[in-house]
Amino acid sequence: MSNRDKRLKRRVRWSYVISTVSIALVLFMLGSVSYVMMSALSASRSLRENVVLSVELADSLFSNEKQAVYDRIVSRREVADVEYMAKQDKINDEEFRRVFASQIDELLQQNPLRDSYEVSLSADHASEQDVEAFISDISSATGVEYVAVPPISVIETMQTTVRHISWSLVIFLAVLLFISILLLNNTIRLAIYAKRYLINTMKLVGATKWYIMRPLLRSALRQGILAGAGAGILMCVALYGVERFTPAGIRMLPHEEVAAIIGAMMVVGVVISVAFSALAINKFVNMKSNKIHLY
Repeated sequence: MSNRDKRLKRRVRWSYVISTVSIALVLFMLGSVSYVMMSALSASRSLRENVVLSVELADSLFSNEKQAVYDRIVSRREVADVEYMAKQDKINDEEFRRVFASQIDELLQQNPLRDSYEVSLSADHASEQDVEAFISDISSATGVEYVAVPPISVIETMQTTVRHISWSLVIFLAVLLFISILLLNNTIRLAIYAKRYLINTMKLVGATKWYIMRPLLRSALRQGILAGAGAGILMCVALYGVERFTPAGIRMLPHEEVAAIIGAMMVVGVVISVAFSALAINKFVNMKSNKIHLY
């Protein structure tokens, strides 16, 4: 093999490696932005699901009256879950006693708390209007003293902030995807450009268009799989590092959603690699032999 052939072979190999690494890094960036966006959406939904109202009951209620209040609560579409809390369980709660730092029932000679239903609202019906509608209905029920409500306006503000962040990430992801496609298109075209003389030689010996494209497309398919796998490994390593040093109170996405992101990265890597390679190969296959060196 001549020195020229060796240099050409090295150039082809390096162009393949560089384009594969480029695709992997772009996929990793897209996957990272997708992860952050899904985390923001998950945080918004978690805020909604953590809206809990306390329906305080009168002390004189009988069991059938408590059941009537319970039935009225669960009939509301805003309700996701209901838990009964006896006043004795409340006052024996360790957190409650820690806050008051005293035996409050002993000081007052009685338990000042009330039995209650702790109502968790669904994520789709936790807006300020839904909460007000729920309070208006349940407060009028017989035996209900009052309904304790968390600061809904604060939750609404946080949800609006998260929603704005999510839309900003969507726009950023779209712009990043557009730029990435342009860059990857040029990178893959350059990789195929390094093989233009090989393509032209195969044309000169009578090879058909599909015969020329088939091995190159197989190579592009392998490249897409390798790039997707590399991006997936980078994602796993990055998430492992983030999870290890993230405070315990911050939740990470479930493994199923992470697997979906990595799977999408691999699919996008294969599609991009094969599609852009096919376009570039088709260009050189259809190009006249006397113009190959001018490109």
